[in-house]
Amino acid sequence: MQAALYLIPVSLGDTELSQVLPSYNASVVREIRHFVVEEIRTARRFLRKMDRDFPIDDCTFYDMGKHAQDHSFAEPIRVLQSGTAVGVISEAGCPAVADPGAEVVAQAQRKGLRVVPLVGPNSMIMAVMGSGLCGQSFAFNGYLPVDDAERAKRLKALESRALSENQTQLFIETPFRNRKMFETLTRTLRPQTHMCIAAGITTTDEWIKTYTIAEWKKKTLPDLSKVPAIFLIGKG
Repeated sequence: MQAALYLIPVSLGDTELSQVLPSYNASVVREIRHFVVEEIRTARRFLRKMDRDFPIDDCTFYDMGKHAQDHSFAEPIRVLQSGTAVGVISEAGCPAVADPGAEVVAQAQRKGLRVVPLVGPNSMIMAVMGSGLCGQSFAFNGYLPVDDAERAKRLKALESRALSENQTQLFIETPFRNRKMFETLTRTLRPQTHMCIAAGITTTDEWIKTYTIAEWKKKTLPDLSKVPAIFLIGKG
């Protein structure tokens, strides 16, 4: 197997892996014994779900945690430089996209090492696909400020850009704050602005709806307190 840093997507929930990951991924992962992971327990669970006979006891795991910028990744990079494949597994979706795995990828790139992203579910792209909002130009903004005044100010700026440039703006929130985010959005944005909520993508709880802010004010939001969601605003 060629030495490379393989970016290994995982499911976004308890969805069957066969529904969201190509079989080729499993054939690659079975050959890897060194993994940089966001959380060792869930990485081991994913590998066993992919192949119940996977030789986990023969593997070495490098825990990058939630704050990968504080790590040097010296050991997995050394392993990669020695000619051995290394995999990167995050908690959900695609590694290095809104994810601490980006730092190990950056280090591999700086050293001229091969990086191979494997195919898998990406909630941001899938949210844009299902929203009906502009897919030619869009931007992911991560988490918005927690402070109410700062959040409203940021939302106004994102709305202005969405409407003036026809650039769809995406952002996320911790699930238990989804309701508060919804209330802030409907209170802050213009009535004609379009908003999509894409929740539980690829899972049995998947729920993707797009309305104007004026229309959202008349809707009853389902309980999204435990469901990862992406919020999108745009011109419509």
